[in-house]
Amino acid sequence: MDNTAVISGATLQTELAARDALDGRRKGVRAFLPFAGPAIIASVGYMDPGNFATNIQAGSTYGYQLLWVVLLANLVAMLFQAMSAKLGIVTGRNLPELCREQFSRPVVVGMWIASEIAAIATDVAEFLGGAIGISLLFHVSLLSGLIATGVVTLAILQLDKRGFRPLELAIAALVGVIGLSYLCELVIAPPDWHAALFHMVVPSVPGGSAVTLAVGIIGATIMPHTLYVHSALTQKRTPARDDRERRSLLRFSNWEVVIALGFAGLVNLAMVMMSASVFSESTPGIADIGVAYHTLVPALGIGAAGVFLVALIASGISSSVVGTMAGQVIMQGFVGFGIPVWVRRLITMVPAFVIALSFNSMTAMILSQVVLSFVVPLPLVALVVLSSRKSVMGDFVTRRGIAFAAVAATVLIVLLNVVLIGQLFP
Repeated sequence: MDNTAVISGATLQTELAARDALDGRRKGVRAFLPFAGPAIIASVGYMDPGNFATNIQAGSTYGYQLLWVVLLANLVAMLFQAMSAKLGIVTGRNLPELCREQFSRPVVVGMWIASEIAAIATDVAEFLGGAIGISLLFHVSLLSGLIATGVVTLAILQLDKRGFRPLELAIAALVGVIGLSYLCELVIAPPDWHAALFHMVVPSVPGGSAVTLAVGIIGATIMPHTLYVHSALTQKRTPARDDRERRSLLRFSNWEVVIALGFAGLVNLAMVMMSASVFSESTPGIADIGVAYHTLVPALGIGAAGVFLVALIASGISSSVVGTMAGQVIMQGFVGFGIPVWVRRLITMVPAFVIALSFNSMTAMILSQVVLSFVVPLPLVALVVLSSRKSVMGDFVTRRGIAFAAVAATVLIVLLNVVLIGQLFP
């Protein structure tokens, strides 16, 4: 953050309220609210345009049968995001910084290069999603949508100059728009709740292609940039003065992760249910966001289709903001220097322009997910290793049961990504 910036009143009030909560002068929900923000920002990565594409395809092709995959993916996400937040709270450093301190230089350089590529790949999908939504809603060219998405994203990023709270509130508002939009969609197109609840808890794989789609849902859910950025968001937000305060911060953080990612999980489930309710019989197998919109117009009316696009735009813009923030964290952490946010924005925006104007937009989004499949094991393994080192975490080292669950989940995700890559390149 710019040291010459004027800190907003909202940020100062939040800092004071957080101290009051840690000192026991605020109780209950009032004590929790000052710490809400980091997990909300991280949750955007689980509601990005890539999730729109996979969830729509899952619902339109297999109805409610893959809801259990969405639920499982979000539960795993909670585990890793909680570990990332804990790393920042306990050590006061973020994941890339700790990698630079703890690992050999060749490993760090390799992780930095791979993570930069992942940041660009992530932003391609997110940037394109927002641009497609603007293009369809306002009937303008995709290029115009790209420019508008870039301008709005850069404007929101400038809020960081006034401290952490204005940016958190802006992201929270966009997350609220996404959630409200899908609540409206479920009211307009009520799902079969009995079937939805059944398939949420009873696993089923209806066919060979369903395996590929299920792997795609899980493989694309855990995003490298959310793990990097979450550890950075918690590291200096409310510095702990002693272990008692660290335990309090961890308790608040864990509650926020459950609530924020639980909300993101509900949004993803709603995406699949809406798609199953509207598309599974009339237009099965939809994998293109534009086709989904044009199908919604005659099926549910222009209002419902417009709400869908509003959610997509909010998703694209918010996730693009978070992607740029993650890019800053990656560069500053791994190599120790930063660049102005507008330069960072251009680094990830220019490839999106080139790809969008050279490839089919959905093809570009799919290719970006393939790139992420290669990179995602790096932060997962680093997070598990660093969280298990007493030299890093001290008395807050990850407990054996949680470490075992994290290792098992990491192995599963790596294997699933290998399967996904094998399916895409037989």
